[in-house]
Amino acid sequence: MGSASSSPGRPAAAEEPEPEVAPLRSTVREGVKIVIVGGFGVGKTTMVRSVSEIRPLSTEEVMTEAGVGIDDVAGVRGKNTTTVAFDFGRISLDEHLVLYLFGAPGQERFWFLWDRLFAGTLGAVVLLDTRRVEDSWYAIDRLEHHNMPFVVARNNFGQPTHTLEEVRDALSLDPGVPLVDCDARRRESSRDVLITLVQHVYALSSAAYGAMAGAAS
Repeated sequence: MGSASSSPGRPAAAEEPEPEVAPLRSTVREGVKIVIVGGFGVGKTTMVRSVSEIRPLSTEEVMTEAGVGIDDVAGVRGKNTTTVAFDFGRISLDEHLVLYLFGAPGQERFWFLWDRLFAGTLGAVVLLDTRRVEDSWYAIDRLEHHNMPFVVARNNFGQPTHTLEEVRDALSLDPGVPLVDCDARRRESSRDVLITLVQHVYALSSAAYGAMAGAAS
């Protein structure tokens, strides 16, 4: 959600420039929907912007006094915009597979939109800010409720102060759920997270198919 310029504690490095608009390849055989969820100001909008091969659709609005006492801005001081519906982008992982990315709003008052965004979704990325670990609990709970494959990506706002295993313990995360580091400002880093998700979904599907085949034999 927050761009690098509005995320406190970030290094001063500039975001990568937006890519030129890329037409959808004629070789594409499959398009899948991915949702990026997480707490307020964790970097969902930034990830969509950094990785999208088209100019992303954003529904960011300037925060006003109406949100005072409603939106928890602890840990994201200086952030002055917020997503009020969703962000949308697109990335081709190879010549045959394209991902359509939906960044969900992070504030609690917009959580009612999540279930609608989850419809038809292949899998999800949970972006995590370790300064506000508790903000990720709801996202993980909803994804588990929907039985949706997901990965957790720690968006590094500086030098990590905890190991990934410590983060896994803090989230009570199942050992089978991938947990990776990323920098949502960097296109390659965000792309690697999406590849991890696709590989995770493929592994789960292959295991389920193998179990069904074994039961039928």
